[in-house]
Amino acid sequence: MECYKTSGVAANDGAPRQTGGNTLIFAKRLLFAFFLAGLPGFAAVAAEKVVVATARTISDAGLYMAMDNGWFQEEGLDVELVGFDTAAKMIAPLGRGDLDVGGGTVSAGLYNAVARGISLRIVADKGSIKPGYAYAGIVIRKDHVDGGRFKSLADLAGMKIAVVGKGTSNASALNEALKHGGLAWRDATPVELSFPQMVVALSNKAIDGAMMNEPTISQVVREGIAVKGADYNDFYPGQQTAVLIYSEKFATARREAAQKFMRAYIRGLRFYAGSLAGGRIAGANAERVIDILVRHTGVTDRDVYRQAAPSGVDPDGRIGASSLRNDLVLFKQEQLIDKPEMQVEDIVDMSFVEDALRVLGASAPEARAPIK
Repeated sequence: MECYKTSGVAANDGAPRQTGGNTLIFAKRLLFAFFLAGLPGFAAVAAEKVVVATARTISDAGLYMAMDNGWFQEEGLDVELVGFDTAAKMIAPLGRGDLDVGGGTVSAGLYNAVARGISLRIVADKGSIKPGYAYAGIVIRKDHVDGGRFKSLADLAGMKIAVVGKGTSNASALNEALKHGGLAWRDATPVELSFPQMVVALSNKAIDGAMMNEPTISQVVREGIAVKGADYNDFYPGQQTAVLIYSEKFATARREAAQKFMRAYIRGLRFYAGSLAGGRIAGANAERVIDILVRHTGVTDRDVYRQAAPSGVDPDGRIGASSLRNDLVLFKQEQLIDKPEMQVEDIVDMSFVEDALRVLGASAPEARAPIK
């Protein structure tokens, strides 16, 4: 686990803000606070600490945008980002209340944790498949494509395809790719590997293909190791790939702080969404968004962000519950859920999003994804 903390407010670079409030307003508030702090008998109120787990990936963009634009600070929150290498490792400290906020893919492990009494809540979108933004897909070894072994998803039969883990949304996407090719889950062999391990396994021809995200897809294509066989929009449009999670302690004992956090977070989602255009980070505030991503993710090559397909988000923070239900069907079929009666509704709480939207207002209709 790596802990790092970021604070401070970005200068106004002229990028359009997606919601109310801007750098000038924030600066005025700061000046007023400094004025009050100098008055006799005035005691400054300390910002409330919120500890947030992050995997330092592009799907954490909403968090980073809210952090670097000063929106958490505007809400009176002192946000500390704590790095984790997998979302699975966030579950226990979230359940204990050592972490307030986390996020990642919705897995069978999350449902099982809740079933065991570890109270967690999915509260908002963190990353999802949107039309034109193919940041996730299936890649196939280049020699299979060149030699004619792979022409369509029907040719996945008999192949070893890497997934990040059984009982994950990544594995569910493979299931949808198989169904799109007229195949069943058992017609291919899932192999559990991390994204870096997938690159090595493709190079060594130990696997035939992999379910990958950007920028790893661009890496294997650029190196001539694999070819993108299809993206999720071809076989699983609208999949909810990552979610924001609150600990029960944060959601209940500190509900006011949790509501403030959501308001700032949705402003961050909207700022990030404002950078998306033409399937790339190429919108009006793209360079500012890339600046922030370079600072937080550890990927310092700006061209990676300009060239790779970014993840989509719902600018209102709403999730695609229909895809979560579909994923859960597979998890139950594979007997990965400890309590078969578990439902998506048992772990989803949209009340924080709805409270935030009553303050911020809804985004433009054309910017919103359909909610099912």
